[in-house]
Amino acid sequence: KAMCSSKLQTGLLVAGYFVYLLMGAAVFQALERTAEKQEKMAAAQMKEVFLQNFTHLTVAEMEQFMKNLTEAIQNGVYPIGNESQIEDSNWDFSNSFFFAGTVVSTIGYGTLRPKTAGGQIFCVFFALFGIPLNIVFLHRVGKMLSLLCKKLGKFLYKKGLRKKKIKFLTLLFFLATGILVFLCLPSLFFQRTEGWSYSEGIYFAFITLSTIGFGDYVVGKRPGRNYFSYYRPLVAIWILFGLAWIALLFNL
Repeated sequence: KAMCSSKLQTGLLVAGYFVYLLMGAAVFQALERTAEKQEKMAAAQMKEVFLQNFTHLTVAEMEQFMKNLTEAIQNGVYPIGNESQIEDSNWDFSNSFFFAGTVVSTIGYGTLRPKTAGGQIFCVFFALFGIPLNIVFLHRVGKMLSLLCKKLGKFLYKKGLRKKKIKFLTLLFFLATGILVFLCLPSLFFQRTEGWSYSEGIYFAFITLSTIGFGDYVVGKRPGRNYFSYYRPLVAIWILFGLAWIALLFNL
């Protein structure tokens, strides 16, 4: 009976957690999308004006253009190529979901961030409740993984191994499989999808899962690369399970 209710609790927690993220993503998208579109149109207009007059600009005007351009790029607007880029939003659903995940997991890359007053205030409250929820979620997933650990331990105990040796072996097993599943294999995947080197992939994976999150490497952000549509939500799920694995390692 206790087992049954704990399974139900886990199910409810996981469902609640994902509903919270999806809801957050929807709100961020609603609050940020229009403002971003205006920003992109302003950047495109600035580029137009520059292209019409660039032969006889003063030094001061040129400096101002560079300043505006830098600001646009820092805000995630790249005034490169044609008009169609205005339609591609940084706040489409998959990006918003990814952003919500990086907020509650405290990674915070800083490349995508709310710029409207509403988005910023919502972000404060979303994080305020989302971070504890994320900790509870990771703890629960970690607990489930440590049950696996116990099963492995019992199996080895029956085989006649000593307790200390068993502890060492389970730690080694989870360390090795985790490094393979959460660092080595994803880095291959990033190498192919992002065009990074393998070492950059490892670096990105580590900086992400340790929740340092510098934001110098971020997935799905390179202009002109074609990503498949569920790429970023998939990466968000990899992050969540990777964090749970790290939590389990600390438990062990």
